[in-house]
Amino acid sequence: MDTYPIPARSLERYLKIDGRTLEKNYKEHLSGFRQWDQLRHAGDWVLIPENIGENLCIDESMHAKDLFTFVSNKEGHGKRGTLIAVVRGTRADDVVRVLKKIPERQRKEVKEVTMDYSDSMHAIVERAFPQAAITIDVFHVIKNQCDALDELRMRFKRKAIRETARERHEFNKRRKQRKKAREYYRRKHPKKRGEKRGRPRKRANEKFKPSVLSNGDTRVELFTRARHILPKSGEKWSERQKARAELLFGQAPRLKEAYSLVCRLRSIFKNKKLTKEAAREKLRAWYRLVADSRIKELIAAKDTIRAKENDVLNYFVNHATNAAAESLNSKLKGFRSELRGVRDLPFFMYRCCMIFG
Repeated sequence: MDTYPIPARSLERYLKIDGRTLEKNYKEHLSGFRQWDQLRHAGDWVLIPENIGENLCIDESMHAKDLFTFVSNKEGHGKRGTLIAVVRGTRADDVVRVLKKIPERQRKEVKEVTMDYSDSMHAIVERAFPQAAITIDVFHVIKNQCDALDELRMRFKRKAIRETARERHEFNKRRKQRKKAREYYRRKHPKKRGEKRGRPRKRANEKFKPSVLSNGDTRVELFTRARHILPKSGEKWSERQKARAELLFGQAPRLKEAYSLVCRLRSIFKNKKLTKEAAREKLRAWYRLVADSRIKELIAAKDTIRAKENDVLNYFVNHATNAAAESLNSKLKGFRSELRGVRDLPFFMYRCCMIFG
């Protein structure tokens, strides 16, 4: 049965006791925290070498206003036996120094480590687990392309903002010209007693309104709200999102071309039957399409994949992802929110080791 970590103070309302006293007694006497063999250095690093396995994942997470590097075992499935090491910071030398406390024989038994694009993580794995294959998480590969797509969207949004500002300027210029014309006419043709003339006052006080598209959005709003639909596959769009996408791609055909290229890349990684070499051929054909498109945002994102192509293609060996590390991060953040933040970092690390170690 799964257990869910809770703070001692949360028992106050159920057991009708002083939660603060229970929390203090748990920490000082019941938990065994003061007898913990890693207490002296828990604020900087903790290590549980017996949890090491063949398939690991590495990621970083923010706690106590600082980044920590977490190394975990996928076989733990986010429960006891998952956490291997936690090191304050992301500097490769610091993390490797801690991981090398694990016997070399055990470190050489690691077969695969999943991670994101981080160069520091890459250096850590290469030095600490020399026999392990590095697999870059497919989610981060696609996210990198979606970020490039978002940069392109922002380029079109900035252009729409400039065009709207130009239209506003022209509108105000015409309104001033009409005002001057009215004033000139009144000077040359004084109004007689009881005479009514001139244009309605409504037009004189008219305010600029940007043109509205068929779905009720202005062009700027269209490019703003498109950020919710571009990271998704087309089959996941609602009817309203499909209508917005049609308008969007009509306004910016280059954005449609970029989106199609990202979808083409996504389809390569969705094909579970591809071997690593077959995927390499498809990926290089995709490189050529991106280069021919001359979309600078996608070209930069493509170069990121190309720089670590072999690590990206290792996904097609075991279809391993970094989901286990992301799940562990989510659980740690959930526990931290239950505690209303981290006030005592060593005790927080002790609790994490007891729950996930």
